[in-house]
Amino acid sequence: MTVRLILPSHLRHLARIEGEIGLEVEGVVSLCTLLDALEEAYPVLRGTIRDHLTLRRRPFIRFFALQQDLSHQSPEAPLPEAVARGVEPLLVIAAIAGG
Repeated sequence: MTVRLILPSHLRHLARIEGEIGLEVEGVVSLCTLLDALEEAYPVLRGTIRDHLTLRRRPFIRFFALQQDLSHQSPEAPLPEAVARGVEPLLVIAAIAGG
């Protein structure tokens, strides 16, 4: 399956990516398998979205698809079918904190 992924501009700049990414994912399409494919294709992004050792999502990184926040679901949970089939993109958003 080719899954569509949209990264925040600072990560696109780091990986020298223009626009949306299409990634091939075999088997169940989950955040884990999608991020594995992303880091395989763009090694410079390893550790930017999830921790090197624990593979947990970094704080201030969020995942959205179909107007839903998928950030707190299990990384192994299947992504919505429309995302898995490439109909809708998964958005990686860099959250901003402040006071």
